[in-house]
Amino acid sequence: MPFPDLPAGRQGRLAPQRPACQDARMPHPAPRAWHEHRLRVRYGETDQMGVVYHANYLVYMEEGRTRLMDAKGCSYAELEREGWALVVRKAELRYRAPARYDEELVVRTAVDRLGGASLSFRYEVARRSDGALLAEGMTELACVDRRADPSRPALLPERIRELLAPS
Repeated sequence: MPFPDLPAGRQGRLAPQRPACQDARMPHPAPRAWHEHRLRVRYGETDQMGVVYHANYLVYMEEGRTRLMDAKGCSYAELEREGWALVVRKAELRYRAPARYDEELVVRTAVDRLGGASLSFRYEVARRSDGALLAEGMTELACVDRRADPSRPALLPERIRELLAPS
């Protein structure tokens, strides 16, 4: 009986309560797979209330992604010089709490999935002082060969696949 304090005749009229959407966390990789990058919120990244403007979290995620790639031996600048590009085709972002001017943040990034011509990353942005989760998100990127047709996906180069493979 889902609602023991209701009369038997009313039991079928109410659906059991579910946790609110904002209570559910996005699925994410095991903690050992996270790459951490620290940054400090600059004044120009905030609004008049001193809170980080929402679009800047995407910039933080991009920085986390390029730092992770660099740490794995896959410099994004080098990738572009070779004629490859990884273009964002999907981005998701869930805000949990505000970041404020001059706070130090930790951006955690992990490779979530490697496909034939695409890959996805997961992110968490936390306040360093208390560990509070401020935002979490994901991006999906398509690989394109800029030397050929940059409007069509291309297979991820094997070297990139090996370097970014989840450990």
